[in-house]
Amino acid sequence: MSPAPDPNNVRPNNAHPNNVHPNNLHPNNARSGRVLRPFRCPGCWVGLWCLGIAAVIYFSLAPPGDLPGTSLMSDKLSHFLAYACLAAGAVQLLARRRAQFGAGVGLLLLGVLLECLQQLTGLGRTMDLRDALANTIGVMVGLATMVTPLRDLLSRLDSK
Repeated sequence: MSPAPDPNNVRPNNAHPNNVHPNNLHPNNARSGRVLRPFRCPGCWVGLWCLGIAAVIYFSLAPPGDLPGTSLMSDKLSHFLAYACLAAGAVQLLARRRAQFGAGVGLLLLGVLLECLQQLTGLGRTMDLRDALANTIGVMVGLATMVTPLRDLLSRLDSK
């Protein structure tokens, strides 16, 4: 004869094991164990984000003749926007704040590395600390979306 189940330890038939229910996948829920937010096609969104990173790398290292002419202000604005979009993309994709901050640090390191490589490649590009500053401000603005209603924009679009 088996012992009677403890009424305080019974989960409903439709409960998910380990309490990993889609409603529990909020970015602040460390128990979820997920790296990515739940999407219908997560590979598509991650691929698009990686394509953005590849574009930043290409445009940062391409010879100046291969790039459209830009003024100083539009150059800094493009650095800011590129890194803000990449950081905001990390907020959209990643389920946990720790991973989002990790992606932000990775983007900051990428920006500094690319500025150093510009100096070393000999392709007519030079390192500019103002570019690194624009990248840093962009990452901070992109990560700041995690505390706004925009943090779930991609999840809402993906569910439609």
